[in-house]
Amino acid sequence: MTTATAEVPTATPTRHQPVAGPSLGRLTGVELRKLADTRAGRWLLISIGLIAVAIVVVQLFVTDGPEQTFTAFFTPSLLPVGLLLPVLGILSITGEWSQRTALTTFALVPRRHRVIVAKLAAVVLAALASVLVTLAVAAAGTLAAKATGGAGAWTFDWQLLPYAAVFQVANVLMGAGFGLLLLNTPLAIVTYLLLPTVWSVLSAMIKALREPAGWLDTTRTMEPLLSPDVTAGQWGRLGVSLAVWMVVPLVAGLVRTMRREVS
Repeated sequence: MTTATAEVPTATPTRHQPVAGPSLGRLTGVELRKLADTRAGRWLLISIGLIAVAIVVVQLFVTDGPEQTFTAFFTPSLLPVGLLLPVLGILSITGEWSQRTALTTFALVPRRHRVIVAKLAAVVLAALASVLVTLAVAAAGTLAAKATGGAGAWTFDWQLLPYAAVFQVANVLMGAGFGLLLLNTPLAIVTYLLLPTVWSVLSAMIKALREPAGWLDTTRTMEPLLSPDVTAGQWGRLGVSLAVWMVVPLVAGLVRTMRREVS
């Protein structure tokens, strides 16, 4: 008697198509929503708008009529907004760690550098949007000045606009760099506010530091951006100071964030 042996078909392994991750544009949109999702971020954005309005309102009462022009309303509003934008950059980066959402975020998007690029793109867009808000507030102030007997002149050197964008983007990226480097909200905010202040005080007190301060003190090197004329030498000093206070923290922070264990 012979026994027939049935052939068992071999299973063919199923090939799964790789699932494409979210695009950088979608990640940036998510990070933009995150900026306003938390109470701190929401109120910070509101405060930026309110401060710009408050500066213009004060100018309507304290400045002389002939000085109430579009440029006069636009330029002073950039400074207080520029002080708050770095805090927004810090919160965008450190929020993942302080709110313990980093594990979820990096599990959904394992390539951390894409998340970081999206966060940086989001804060840059927020900084550019702040320039548009400042323009709108300055326009409203100019109309109010015209209606109340002031000059209300619309004179404006449009070269100020790209300079203002560079000013605010640099501010927000400096804050983001400190956030990446320290990954702790209070520590990053205090360090960002303290170090440049200490450097300015020391350079004013110590004669030997005054010359380097002309290249490394961002309060000095960024000041020309608030005027329509920036010389090549001023651009050079600005580049050196931003390399120290923006590029170095961003690069070092990126390396640290990529290597840090998420728990």
